[in-house]
Amino acid sequence: MRIAILTPGTGSYYCGACMRDNALAKSLHAAGHEVSLLPMYLPLQLDESQLPTADNPIFFGGINVFLQQKLRIRIPGILHKLLNNASLLRSAARRSHMTSAREHGEMALAMLRIEDSPFGQEMDKLIDWLAQEKPDILLLGTALQAGMIRELRKRLDVKILCSFQGEDSFLDGLPEPFKTDCWNELTARLPEADLLISPSQFYADLMRGRLNLPKQKIEVLPNGISLSQSDRELQLAPEPQPHTHAAQPPESPLLTAHCSLGTAAQRPTIGYLARMIREKGVHHLVEAFIHLRHELKHPDARLHIAGAMTAGDEKLVAELKQQLAAANLTEHVNWSPNIDLEEKHQFFSGLALFSVPATYPEAFGLYMVEALAAGVPLVQPDAASFREIIHRSQAGHLVSPNDPIALATAWHELLSNPTELQTLSKNGRRAAAEFYSVEAMRDRFLALAESLPNSLS
Repeated sequence: MRIAILTPGTGSYYCGACMRDNALAKSLHAAGHEVSLLPMYLPLQLDESQLPTADNPIFFGGINVFLQQKLRIRIPGILHKLLNNASLLRSAARRSHMTSAREHGEMALAMLRIEDSPFGQEMDKLIDWLAQEKPDILLLGTALQAGMIRELRKRLDVKILCSFQGEDSFLDGLPEPFKTDCWNELTARLPEADLLISPSQFYADLMRGRLNLPKQKIEVLPNGISLSQSDRELQLAPEPQPHTHAAQPPESPLLTAHCSLGTAAQRPTIGYLARMIREKGVHHLVEAFIHLRHELKHPDARLHIAGAMTAGDEKLVAELKQQLAAANLTEHVNWSPNIDLEEKHQFFSGLALFSVPATYPEAFGLYMVEALAAGVPLVQPDAASFREIIHRSQAGHLVSPNDPIALATAWHELLSNPTELQTLSKNGRRAAAEFYSVEAMRDRFLALAESLPNSLS
């Protein structure tokens, strides 16, 4: 099968959707399919190796699109290519926080009404490239690309799959009238895809309701990660080795260090790996940690906060550091912004628990699967896709949303129960392999693609 995946790049920070699309593309390629991974807007920022065949241009390059939106001109070919330079785009991405909400709204609506937009030049380049490659399947990595479906159908013979990936939060953050207009355009255009897919049943149901499409079929395709050692990506924790000094040896090496009663290194660490923003609940995390140490009197717990941090996030991080300093806990918290793959391995290997107490309806949460694969038990809000993943994996606890005290209490109870931590760790490793591996994602994707009328194999 010939497959093209159009994925929105971020340029300057790691993006779960980009990592999902790259992992899927690599797995499809390894299985013998012809796969092209096509960056859109900005270069891909990945913490793993990219698809070997992914030497493709950046489509709808962010600077070109911005200028065309503002100036309504066709940019000459040489200048167009220059402005699509990856280094230049990465530099622009680091300043994207300076773009106004109105400008985001104008751009999003123009992309959803692409026939009436100034982006015909960009659309032509994409369609010309696809016409040469002749894919059987085109996967749009986000529903915000749905404005292209009509033009793609007019000019190409290709089956179009469109994936949801947290679009509601972005759209709800737009000012009016762009917010309402964008939602209306999505309602009109998404049913024109051959198939809609969602990373969780929760998000499929949410978007069906938000789009006012109660009978719209949306298939569930959970995100997956590579557990392959050859790629040096996150792996399942190894099975425990015999331990002559304990009647009941721990199930995971990382739990030996942090959670077993009567061992030497008793500094359990709670981890967070996501963008450092309020929507991901990092402020609740800090408040819960202060409560754990001061009110619940946990004597030695540490906190490790890692993940993407852009220039626009620095103010919040500074405020949280001040809050920790006022609580005399600065030395008990590690901050690791924009970590690479090796640093991610080290991060997970040092954790006893993992929490990202997001405050919005998270569509999936790839960070949860990474924690499962590393054998780290989860404590998450009883909301969104978290409930679905924890119920399926049996690898964590759910607490009241937006409740730092409940979060801290759950941490305290689990850190006092090494036997339960060992059980949750083992369940997580098993669930990662069975439900959330890249192979499981690939096989489900192929089954959906091959079920489409007249699709090729």
